[in-house]
Amino acid sequence: QVQLVESGGGLVQPGGSLNLSCAASGSIFSINDMAWYRQAPGKQRELVATIYSGGRPNYADSVTGRFTISRDNANNTVYLKMNSLKVEDTAVYYCTTDARRSSKSIMTHYWGRGTQVTVSS
Repeated sequence: QVQLVESGGGLVQPGGSLNLSCAASGSIFSINDMAWYRQAPGKQRELVATIYSGGRPNYADSVTGRFTISRDNANNTVYLKMNSLKVEDTAVYYCTTDARRSSKSIMTHYWGRGTQVTVSS
């Protein structure tokens, strides 16, 4: 099995910053894309940012210019640096990845349990 554990969430004032991280562990042969999603109360889960296996990032329009996604392939970790946070960024943030457990296994999508980010004055 592959486990994803997020950390770094918390309470921050509008305009502030937070850094999220997500480490993948377990039986891992290879990891493909990694991404962050978020879900606010009463809303559908939405894609925030993706970083492809080659390192190219992609962002939702709502966070472009404020959030930066990066990854450490040696440690199977993905990061999300969030600047200029707004009240509407408040949500539970989840990391996801597509990973293979062995050379013979299929690519499987995994989710972390999430970390709460609250932006409030």
